[in-house]
Amino acid sequence: MENYSKINDGWFSEICPMWPGISLSLEIEEVLYSKKSKFQQIDMYQTKNHGKMLVLDGIIQLTQSDEFVYQEMLAHVPLFAHPNPENILVIGGGDGGILREVGRHDCVKNIDFCEVDEDVIKVSKEFLPDLACGFNDPRLKVYIADGNAWVQEQKNKYDVIIVDSSDPIGPGEVLFERPFYEGLKAALRKNGIIATQGESFFLHKECVTNLVKITKDLFQVQAYSYFLVPTYPGGHLGICLGSLGPELKKPCRAISENFQKKLKYYCPEIHEASFVLPYFAQKMFKFIKSKKVFKNVG
Repeated sequence: MENYSKINDGWFSEICPMWPGISLSLEIEEVLYSKKSKFQQIDMYQTKNHGKMLVLDGIIQLTQSDEFVYQEMLAHVPLFAHPNPENILVIGGGDGGILREVGRHDCVKNIDFCEVDEDVIKVSKEFLPDLACGFNDPRLKVYIADGNAWVQEQKNKYDVIIVDSSDPIGPGEVLFERPFYEGLKAALRKNGIIATQGESFFLHKECVTNLVKITKDLFQVQAYSYFLVPTYPGGHLGICLGSLGPELKKPCRAISENFQKKLKYYCPEIHEASFVLPYFAQKMFKFIKSKKVFKNVG
């Protein structure tokens, strides 16, 4: 992928053809790491006000100031919607943040993690130990592989699959296409749930409606959740969810007081509220027709 972003007078500016006419800029103090891996350009910056910032191919992946929002919502919305999530698959997210949140659930017995770029993991372990602590979980098995190819080989195996993908450009493009979602569904056990990074219904209407259509076609239960992240363009991002049975819009397991105290964003109230969409988004999704292909592989 061509890198359009730039640094000018101490400011990093994210410029991407996926959101034309918008640039998100953060003031930086130091370039901590900058190197091209086999798959992408990896940069780590020390920002002036937002802690460290991980950037892949010029696109901001996270800042320490607000990373907890994305990690907590993408992990806990599907995990608390499932009655007993024991076997978990996480695809992408080499920073380890999703793994950190998955690991908070004592009911989880096994965590498989598939990441295509091992260098992202190494950089995160060096510069983002507060996220990379997720790799220390004894229940974890790490697979360095292409997520799409790897998931096609998994059948009837997982209770929850979480896809922490980059944007649908470069190596992450295939993770937004129907064959990948068919593979995700086939990899689920009975009552399984998938949750995927669902982009922005302000900035990526075509991409979001395509994801909603795919999941409506394939799953008995489908929903779209969103949350607020200041350092992402547009200030928010979505989660596209599909379920082979469980309701998605309400947690089906109680969260303990001790668990809740460890979090900053997710709570049962925000779980439910995140599915209340603005009117224009409701209309976008309402008129998406589904083929209703509900073959249950669980």
